[in-house]
Amino acid sequence: MRFYWSGNEETRMTNYADFHRRSIEDREGFWSEQAKLVDWQSPPQQVCDYSNPPFAKWFVGGTTNLCHNAVDRHLKDRADQAALIFVSTETNQEKVYTFRELHTEVQRMAAVLKDLGVQKGDRVLIYMPMIPEAAFAMLACTRLGAIHSVVFGGFASGALASRIEDSAPRVIVSADGGLRGGKAVEYKPLLDEAIRLSAHKPESVLLVDRQVAPMPLVEGRDRLWGPLREKHLNTSVPCEWVDATHPSYTLYTSGTTGKPKGVQRDTGGYAVALAASMKHIYCGNPGETYFSTSDIGWVVGHSYIIYGPLIAGMATIMYEGLPIRPDGGIWWSLVEKYKVTVMFSAPTAIRVLKKQDPALLSKYDLSTLRALFLAGEPLDEPTAQWISAGLGKPIIDNYWQTETGWPILSICKGVDDAASKFGSPGKPVYGYDVKLLDDQTGEELAGGDVKGVVCVEGPLPPGCMQTVWRDDARFVSTYWKQLSGKWVYSTFDWGVKDKDGYFYILGRTDDVINVAGHRLGTREIEESISSHPNVAEVAVVGVADQLKGQVAMAFAVVKDASQLTDEAAALKLEGEIMKLVDRDLGAVARPARVRFVTVLPKTRSGKVLRRAIQAVCESRDTGDLTTMDDPAALQQIRDLVTG
Repeated sequence: MRFYWSGNEETRMTNYADFHRRSIEDREGFWSEQAKLVDWQSPPQQVCDYSNPPFAKWFVGGTTNLCHNAVDRHLKDRADQAALIFVSTETNQEKVYTFRELHTEVQRMAAVLKDLGVQKGDRVLIYMPMIPEAAFAMLACTRLGAIHSVVFGGFASGALASRIEDSAPRVIVSADGGLRGGKAVEYKPLLDEAIRLSAHKPESVLLVDRQVAPMPLVEGRDRLWGPLREKHLNTSVPCEWVDATHPSYTLYTSGTTGKPKGVQRDTGGYAVALAASMKHIYCGNPGETYFSTSDIGWVVGHSYIIYGPLIAGMATIMYEGLPIRPDGGIWWSLVEKYKVTVMFSAPTAIRVLKKQDPALLSKYDLSTLRALFLAGEPLDEPTAQWISAGLGKPIIDNYWQTETGWPILSICKGVDDAASKFGSPGKPVYGYDVKLLDDQTGEELAGGDVKGVVCVEGPLPPGCMQTVWRDDARFVSTYWKQLSGKWVYSTFDWGVKDKDGYFYILGRTDDVINVAGHRLGTREIEESISSHPNVAEVAVVGVADQLKGQVAMAFAVVKDASQLTDEAAALKLEGEIMKLVDRDLGAVARPARVRFVTVLPKTRSGKVLRRAIQAVCESRDTGDLTTMDDPAALQQIRDLVTG
């Protein structure tokens, strides 16, 4: 299916291949032009300092401020335009903040943080639900030159403690609790226990009282936001101009082993990367509305709820709630109400919506919506086709990581009207010199059906991680290798590249199943199974097998559970799925079993916990499950496997 684009027509001065080539071959000239998309207090003296690879310093000598670019610079032309749109289906609240009002609230938060001793370079940990004060806190930190570290609200105490200990915040900003499906998640007891467990103790804890959960205060440490805000209703706090290389924030990746890694982001490079992505990838224009359904605890929430849309002069929707509450049409109703032009969600969320009434997709006026972008995990072709047909809009997959901060692979509609291919996140984004490398030899693979590891030849472009917080050695040892004298960054994802240069992501390098010497990506098997008309969602893992080394095991959620009336019906459906896999991939890829469950175990951000599923199947310890949303989902698999 081919869609035609209608945004940022004036940018299409060349074809995308030339645009991308210039970003690699004329890095200085290309990024010097992109740097004009943001405000500088003093201009950069050097575009890229790559004298100490693999560490790259972008826009050296320039000074700027992230909050200024997101808020202050828009006051001249659009002070009374909507900037932050808060919607909570948990509390039935909606509030629109103009750029002027957002500027005022951010200054109030900055003034309170200053009163609590926060200065340039200090860390502030933010452990918050999806409420406006969380956005105020993030922007206030960058306004002051402080380094924020957002932790997903509701993280268990142990996981939170490790992040407190590593980031060593002077102040923690939190709330009494969050809400999910109408049920309160009490943050304060989790936070108190995390502080008790951590060797680092914050000087102050600033608390927003939503009155959704009990919140006993610790004398001398805990302060309430409400009364402190009242003291600064008219306080002016100017932006702290910082070097382009000054850290703006750290964001922790969970990792499979060892302590979480603090991804450290700069200021100038990040501002430029986001501004350029809003123009070239998402095609968002000033005065329009952007809706990302993510959470500020994840990188998408940083880049495309808070900073990216605001830098572009757009209104951004901050949504607290589920995609199916009060019904599966809630997101589309917001698109209609706020005239959303660009939307960003996750494949997992769309698979959830596949089980809802399809009529909800056409109930609302979506005429303003130009495209739906999806990222977070591989987007299978059946899901992409389903949502594309239902909305009648372009569906644009994009692939990136916490480490990169913005897309590695996508279709840059603002540059060239290239077609999307279902199942592919697209081609390398400008600035990324993407290679497909043989995991054994390190040699570059030409493409076709040959699988390789998706890598990026250094330097990483602006906006990507500078290093691991306080651990340069770990940054190098974890992500980089020297091949033929060049530094290469590994994404740890398998991929293939077709003859047209489109990449397909097959799953993590450690999610590859080796069946009797045949290497099979879990993504390939999942895509085949999900093409069955009665499969809504599926997770495939490799399980140890004495004969074959590994076999594939599949766990599927069906659309219509009434068809699974008894064991015979389940076996019939399992047989149909096996035949599908045989047809698509061959008998070698056929799962040993296809088990049917009502829900897959996922993190709170919606990623399927495949490693935990694999551990259960192999009777191993599942490890850290603090990010799991519903423990009953994993127990269901455990009962099936051991029953």
